[in-house]
Parts: sequence; structure tokens; C-alpha cells
Amino acid sequence: MATETNQAPTATIQQAFQAGATSPNGAGSMHLPLDHVDVGAGTITATVAPPSTSDGGLPHETLRGMYDALLRARALDERGWQLNRAGQAPFVVSGQGHEAAQVGAAFALDRDTDIILPYYRDLALCVAWGVSATDVMMSVLARAADPASGGRQMPGHYGSARLRIISGSSVVATQLPQATGTAYAAKLRGTGQVSLVCFGEGASSEGDFHEACNFAAIHRLPVIFFCENNRYAISVPQHLQMAIDNVADRAASYGFPGVVVDGTDLLAVYAAVAAAAERARGGDGPTLIEAKLYRFHPHSSDDDDRGYRSRDEVEAWRARDPVTLFETRLRELGLLNDEQIAEARARIAAEVNAATDAAEQAPSPDPLSFDRHVYAGE
Repeated sequence: MATETNQAPTATIQQAFQAGATSPNGAGSMHLPLDHVDVGAGTITATVAPPSTSDGGLPHETLRGMYDALLRARALDERGWQLNRAGQAPFVVSGQGHEAAQVGAAFALDRDTDIILPYYRDLALCVAWGVSATDVMMSVLARAADPASGGRQMPGHYGSARLRIISGSSVVATQLPQATGTAYAAKLRGTGQVSLVCFGEGASSEGDFHEACNFAAIHRLPVIFFCENNRYAISVPQHLQMAIDNVADRAASYGFPGVVVDGTDLLAVYAAVAAAAERARGGDGPTLIEAKLYRFHPHSSDDDDRGYRSRDEVEAWRARDPVTLFETRLRELGLLNDEQIAEARARIAAEVNAATDAAEQAPSPDPLSFDRHVYAGE
């Protein structure tokens, strides 16, 4: 289930891990130190979250639940790619490499009351939030039973009134001002809810980002801006979009905290989001959290990433696979062994197979209903 990592990196791959090394595409910010992701280098005002240790103070059953969510998200992501390559799913967006940040964020919130506004790469967040494997596959294959849109949206546009997931748009950054709206409503109603809105670093170059942060700061809204910085806005590397090293440094200009965290360290992300949620519930307003991570696959199934990043760079980051890292942590804690890992992977593989079968056998939307939910009164 989890992506295999190279246990004996080649000399070329090892070179990519040397601090200060320059990536083959010419960007100097892509190196990955041997012992940790390069978090907080060049920070101006943001806080750098410490790496996690041991079990992070969490119950062991919670840790096992996190591991399950990681495996389920990775298995569903891999199945989506398989269906795309088989010609069954016309378009997919992968979140492989983002899973630890998303699962850590989900578990740090109140999944019974809080609100999330994901973006199209947030499969693991939504799975950890309660979206089922069958729901995901219905969306991937655009079936009428797709609970998010009835097969009318592209995959990755998750939405659920029941789960308080606000459906996103393919237009970059539109979910950010919407998050200030849900947070403003929660403040006015006194519900105690926190909104978490996710986006890539490229979205922070959009005007929606500025407007959302500014409004949230003025009104001290209970919202967490969660930037999943995977270093590329499609094909544009970070150093060509912004002249700073950390998106989180932008928070200070709006008057609220910015935090940089290793997005491959699930428990470090959990701690950062939990602290931001506590701050928001206490009436202290928003926080901008930037999770440093990497996407293993191209931007989407229609993208060819060989034109803007090298295979060695990708393989170097695959050696920091967040699923494998968390699995190793649980092994060290004595919570997982080979037999338990094999059982978990087999159980989730069967779940994903059943979900795929259900979606393949489900009917497509009735073509005569194409305009439903488009016009008032429908």
C-alpha cells in the first residue's frame, strides 16, 4: 500500500539531501537535509514548530486511527491513478506526499463540529474527516451516487453538508474568503466551531488570500489557514512566485501568528493545528500554518512533471514518504509489527476493492438531469 522507498540511495539521490545543495532545475530551496525537512530556513517572523517525539502524548488507539487513515488515503489515491491509466477515470489529482499533514490536521480538530474547506489535493483530510472509500470511488468514476455532486464535479471536489465539508472550486484560492465567511458565521452564532481551509503555496499569490487573511484578522475569526507547500504551483517553483522562503511569514503583516511545520511529520502537524484551534476557540483569531512537504506525482493526471523537476529530486523526497515515516514511528513505539501491518494493508485493500466494485456497478447520472442544481428551484 505505502510507496516503497529506496533503502540504498544512489550517489545522485544522496547528493540531493546535502544541506545547501542546488536542485537540478536551478532552484536552491529544494534540498532536503539528511535528518529532517528544511523547515523554517530564512524565517523572518514565523514560528518554527519543533519536530515531534515519541507518541506526541496521544492515546495509542488514536495513533492507530491515524495510521489507518494514512493507508486508506494512499490506497484510494493509488486506485484512482490505476483507473485513470486504464481509461476509466478521465482525470485525477494526487495527494501522495501530503497525507501526514492532512491526517494530522484532521485529528487535531473536532471532527463532530468543526468545518473544513479542502482543496482538490485533500483526499487524506476528507477520508480522516469521515468520507468513505465508496464515496470517493463514486466521485472518481462520476456515478449518480456520488454524494458530493451526483457525478457532476471533477474528482477531488469533496463536499458534504452532513460532515461540514464545504465544496471547493477548481478556481485557485476561492475557498479562502469562503472560510472567513464560515468562521464569521460561527463567531456570530457562538457555536465554538473552527474552520480549517487548505491551499497550496501558489494560492497565497492570489488576491483571495490577502482578502481572506485581512478580513479574518480584523474580526479575529476562528479560522486556520493551512498552506500545504509542496514547492510547485503546477510547474512554477516557489522561488519564481515569491521572494520569501516561507508563506507563514506573511501572517505577521495581517496581525496574527504564522507557523512553519514539517509536513511529513504527522504528530508535529497535529500539535501545530491543535494549538491554533485552541487559540481560535479562545477568541484570539486566525493562524497561518505552512506545512512543508512534497507531492510525489505530477500536478494532475494531465500534467507531465518531467519538464520542470528531475527524477532524482522526486526520488529523494520519496525517501521521506510520510506513510512510511509514521509506520516506522509506530514500530519504534511497539504499536505495529510486520503481522499487524500486513493485516491493516490487506483489510484496507479489500475495502478499496469493494468500493471500486460498487462504483463500477453503480449507474451513471441520467443525462436528462444534467441541469439539476444549476437553476433555482431544482
